[in-house]
Amino acid sequence: MKNILIISGSGGQGVMSIGITFAQSAVKAEKFATFMPLYGPEQRGGSAKCTVIVSDEEIISPLPSKCDTLIAMNEQSLKKFLGELAPGGTLIINSSRVTSPVNREDLRIISLPADDIALKVGSAKIANVPMIGAFLGYTNALDSEIFLNTLTEKFASKPPQIIEMNQQAFQEGFAVGQAAKANA
Repeated sequence: MKNILIISGSGGQGVMSIGITFAQSAVKAEKFATFMPLYGPEQRGGSAKCTVIVSDEEIISPLPSKCDTLIAMNEQSLKKFLGELAPGGTLIINSSRVTSPVNREDLRIISLPADDIALKVGSAKIANVPMIGAFLGYTNALDSEIFLNTLTEKFASKPPQIIEMNQQAFQEGFAVGQAAKANA
C-alpha cells in the first residue's frame, strides 16, 4: 500500500513537525517513507507544506504530481494546494479556519474543528495533532499506536501533561476519521 499525503498550513501551525513525526512513525513500522518540506519565504504566518509518502515498497520519487490526501490547516492552504489532490482523493479540513465551500464533487471530505479541539484539550499549538489523527483514523495508513509512541518519544523531555494533551487531541481526531470511514 502506498499513501501520498500533503500537509499544508501556515508557518507556526506545526505542519513540518507533524509531517516528520508521521514519516518517522512509518519507518518505525518498517515501511518506506519520504518527507519533503516546502516553505514560503516568510517564517511565521507564511505558507508551509510538506509531502509525506509512506509505502510498503521502495519509493521511486519523493515528488508526486498528485496526492491521495490533503490536510488543509487553513483557508490559504486549501486554495493553494487543492489542485494537487487527485480525483477521488480525501480532503481533511480544519473547519476552525477553513470556511469556504469546496467546489469539487470528486472528493471525500472530512471536516473537523482542529483549533477548537486543541483549545479544549489545553493548547492552541497542537491543532496539527487532531488533523493527523483524523487522517490515520480514516485511512489506517499506519498503526495509531506506533504514531502515538513516536509522538510520546518526541515529547519525552516535556512535562507529562504535554504528552497527555497530544494523546487526547490525537484520539479526538482519530475518532472523527473513524466515524467518517464508517459513514463512507
